[in-house]
Parts: sequence; structure tokens; C-alpha cells
Amino acid sequence: MVITDSPITDLKIIEPQVYYDDRGYFFESFNQSKFPSELSNYKWVQDNESKSQKGVLRGLHYQVGKFAQAKLVRAIVGEIFDVAVDIRPNSPFYGQWYGEILTDKNKKQLLIPRGFAHGFLVLSDEAIFGYKCDNYYSKDDEEGILFNDDTLNIKWPDLDIDPLLSSKDTKQSKFGQHKPYED
Repeated sequence: MVITDSPITDLKIIEPQVYYDDRGYFFESFNQSKFPSELSNYKWVQDNESKSQKGVLRGLHYQVGKFAQAKLVRAIVGEIFDVAVDIRPNSPFYGQWYGEILTDKNKKQLLIPRGFAHGFLVLSDEAIFGYKCDNYYSKDDEEGILFNDDTLNIKWPDLDIDPLLSSKDTKQSKFGQHKPYED
């Protein structure tokens, strides 16, 4: 497994070792004992999976308070553009975003610590997206930021179609008006 720092502190890109042969491939999508010491403190308690069609944009989501979540995300099938926005008020990277293309071919994962808003855009005809969370989902503690906020200026890939959003995601707060993340 290769773990690379992104330009934003604590946000990591993980590339597992994949073993190919004439039958297909095998890899460990997660192995707690192979995480370096600074990453081994995560205790994953919930796995989630979603299926979406091309152009679906989910996010930018996060949870606050005692239900804040770190996530370990990957594309199981298809291709997505995955985005994490640093919303830690005391971070030197506050308000900065990082995007990574995750595919079923490159097997990359993104480790998103607590204090980040998260979203993704489906680039392939369909995608199955999986993610581990280190805390349970709480509807009452869910928050969001508008995906196309001018302050963040996220460079979403152009698919020549309007993104497909949930009604909730069309009404999210603008950056700076969102509910703040607190440690």
C-alpha cells in the first residue's frame, strides 16, 4: 500500500497493492494493521455504498458535533471525481478543496479526516461508491455546503450535462454561512 499526502494536511491518497493474474485481480481494500501509526487510530464503525448514474453529484456533506465523521472512500465500479473541502476553522487550509479521480481501475482511495465536507460527481455511465465511516450517521447532525459555491470555486469536470442533485443538495448553505465544524 502506498499512502501519499495531498496538498491539504491530513487528507491522504491511498493506493493498495493489486495482484493481477489470468483470473482477474485481488487486493485488500482495507487492512488496519497496514496503516501507518498516524492513520491507525481510525476505528471504522459503518460501511456505506451508493449507486449513481452519470452526472449525479452528491455533496458537499459533513456531520458536526459528536457525530462528526472521517471517511475512507473509493469507487467500486466506475469513475468519480471525489472532492474534500477543509472546513476546520483553525486550519491553514480552511476553505481549500482537493479533488481526486477514483476509479475501479486505479483502485485509489481517499482518507478524509473529520473536519472536511465531502462530495463526488459520477463521470462514468454508472458508479458504485463505497466508504467507511469512523462514526455513525446522524440525520440531526448532518450539514452541507452548496457544491457550486463561488468562494470555494471547485473545478468540477464538465460533462456537458447539468449535474443531477437531490433537492436537499440544491438548498445547501454557501461557504461561510454553513454550520461550522468544531473539534
